Amino acid sequence: MKKILITLLFFGSLSMTAQIERVEPPNWWLGFENSEVQLMIYGEDIGKAQVSLDATGINLEAVHRAKSPNYLFLDLKLTEQAQPGSFPINFKLENGDKLVHEYELRERTRPESDFIGFNNKDAIYLITPDRFANGDPSNDEDSSLREKTIDRDDDYGRHGGDIQGIIDHLDYIDEMGFTALWSSPLLINDMESGSYHGYAMTDFYRVDPRFGTLEEYKELAEKAREKGIKLIMDQVANHIGSGHWWMEDLPFEDWLNYQEEFEQGKEITKSNHIRTTNQDFYAAEVDKKQMTEGWFVDTMPDLNQENPFMAKYLIQNSIWWIEYLGLGGIRQDTYPYPDKEFMSEWAGAIMTEYPDFNIVGEEWSYNPLLIRYWQDGVENKDGYESNLRSTMDFAMQGAIVKGLKEEEDWGSGLTKLYEGLANDFAYECPEDIMIFPDNHDKSRIFTQLDEDVAKTKMAVAYMLVLPRIPQIYYGTEILMDDTANPGDHGLIRTEFPGGWEDHDTNAFTGEGLSEEEVGMQDFLKKILNYRKNSEAIHLGKTLHFAPQDGVYVLARQTEAESVVIILNKNEGNFSLDLERFEQLGLNGKNLKNLISEETLRWNDNLELNGEGVYLLTTKIN
Repeated sequence: MKKILITLLFFGSLSMTAQIERVEPPNWWLGFENSEVQLMIYGEDIGKAQVSLDATGINLEAVHRAKSPNYLFLDLKLTEQAQPGSFPINFKLENGDKLVHEYELRERTRPESDFIGFNNKDAIYLITPDRFANGDPSNDEDSSLREKTIDRDDDYGRHGGDIQGIIDHLDYIDEMGFTALWSSPLLINDMESGSYHGYAMTDFYRVDPRFGTLEEYKELAEKAREKGIKLIMDQVANHIGSGHWWMEDLPFEDWLNYQEEFEQGKEITKSNHIRTTNQDFYAAEVDKKQMTEGWFVDTMPDLNQENPFMAKYLIQNSIWWIEYLGLGGIRQDTYPYPDKEFMSEWAGAIMTEYPDFNIVGEEWSYNPLLIRYWQDGVENKDGYESNLRSTMDFAMQGAIVKGLKEEEDWGSGLTKLYEGLANDFAYECPEDIMIFPDNHDKSRIFTQLDEDVAKTKMAVAYMLVLPRIPQIYYGTEILMDDTANPGDHGLIRTEFPGGWEDHDTNAFTGEGLSEEEVGMQDFLKKILNYRKNSEAIHLGKTLHFAPQDGVYVLARQTEAESVVIILNKNEGNFSLDLERFEQLGLNGKNLKNLISEETLRWNDNLELNGEGVYLLTTKIN
């Protein structure tokens, strides 16, 4: 076993003869609701050591030994007498040698009330950091890692985008009108290839050096917070990358799912991806097991959250990052795939410590019943309580695309949007569900809508006024596409124009953009910045009218403000009779078109000039 002497601030300090390679979490804080913390100690034969500590207010409750002799798990109880600072943990080895590790307890610098999670007042900007902007070319390559070089000609290679690139363009994100930032994972993926996306983590406490440093990650969080932008961390509890340091020395025989197959070199059982087994009363046990325990691919080992040490490790890791960075939310990848009882425990533990926080889980399903199941507060027939406030609305996203592309008929076209929104009766809190035109896994909305600018604007504007939390993927604002090979992940995650010095086009400044691209960017910027302060969109009652004659009208209303969106699929001029919309109470009132900035009077008819979206507000000034 390779012995590593570590002298990093957040890992504590070790004696010069130490054989301890890792202590995780690397530090902890006083003042949590849960006063216990479990430390994972890793080092050659450390599992054979006797452990003691003598620190005021800190009790060593239990010492757990693993199957591997190189692990110890220590249960610490932090009482009210514990003080911030370092304290020694003493290890007496079999040969009589003694080791001392100084472990740090910190005082919390912000109360839990300061950790406000994203909500429907926010608009989230999602980026793939490797493809957004290269702010520091010096970290593009790292010869110590398995994938040593960048290759910008390869859609699945690393391109060099990094944390500094995000920091450099926070002004752009802010000026566009976004109030939250979700980045694909920034933790290290030390894999042979294809590691740019971040979802094959090989160390839960280390930032990928090709993205930057832990200090830069914290700088991003702090500078974003200064601008009123909440930072959302993308986390993965279901799996790791096969290059994870655990894989050379697994602590227990059940640390991974199908671990015996892995250790014997057999073909690994893959997930069947039948996510309905989480809810299906009739599902066979063999199907349930394969769904949650099967691996995605051979390079992504599936974690066994039923192992209590694994469960505690993952929970503590999430809390560590929230506290260290001051996060404004977590996006949890592949939410239905881990053990669902663990996911309830995980989310519950976080929300206990941070009651105003928010977590969104990825449930990639077009079935509203499955989306409903995972949201906190729903009375599920099996008694399952998720503790998860937000989930992702793939169902509504799919309905919007289908409805805008279909010909109008009694059961097709805009009716799909109308009926999709009508499903809100099933949700505990529709306002906490996340809607999106596209993301890092789905084909670009401009491609989905056959590169129709009018329909793309209709889709995005509609999403931004729904009782939802909207998320926009980087590049949507300039009509980025993947039309050459729809659905190809490498193409979906194309470099953002202007993020590299050799780009001829710069979307941050507008240089080189086409008229249509600039128009889309301005369109989105106007709506997002209006949305920031619109009580009607944040809190208003929703009222919509069944589509007729290729026109769909929806309003969000408070006593002080009305916002009306009109989706018109008629190509020529169309006169909309307003008598049908009397319930809105707008007769005789002046409204402003947020896009054209023209003022109109809501009387008998409204002239619609061609296919497109009309976004109106009673706030004239």
